[in-house]
Amino acid sequence: MLSLSRALGRRLFSAAAGASEPAAAAASTSAVRKAQNPLEEFFEVERSTEEDKPPPHYGRSWKASELRLKSWDDLQKLWFVLLKEKNMLMSQRQMLASENMRFPNPERISKVKKSMCRIKHVLTERAIAEPDPRRSAEMKRMINAL
Repeated sequence: MLSLSRALGRRLFSAAAGASEPAAAAASTSAVRKAQNPLEEFFEVERSTEEDKPPPHYGRSWKASELRLKSWDDLQKLWFVLLKEKNMLMSQRQMLASENMRFPNPERISKVKKSMCRIKHVLTERAIAEPDPRRSAEMKRMINAL
């Protein structure tokens, strides 16, 4: 199913890819796969199509107690990783819906959204606990900009 969605996604990028160099073609066949087109980051990497393998189990959302242990910078990095994951899942869901196909594991989107809400909650807790009102206001502005 994912290989089919990957093939459909490639069809969308064929016009944008243009002429590719031989080095880029060799890179796509290597074990470490690098995107030739930046739009390919919006779609999941191909998985094996063996029927006897069970479907992959994806992890849970982050707990607020776990997030409270992380630094401001770590939470910001995690926010952007989750944002990229959310964009990839939403793009894949939209592409599959346009092809009248079922989106696999729709619960992944809710796990990512829940984690993002919890990051905002933890950062807001820190901003409220900040004794300096100017710094607190600055932190709240940064949080609202996320």
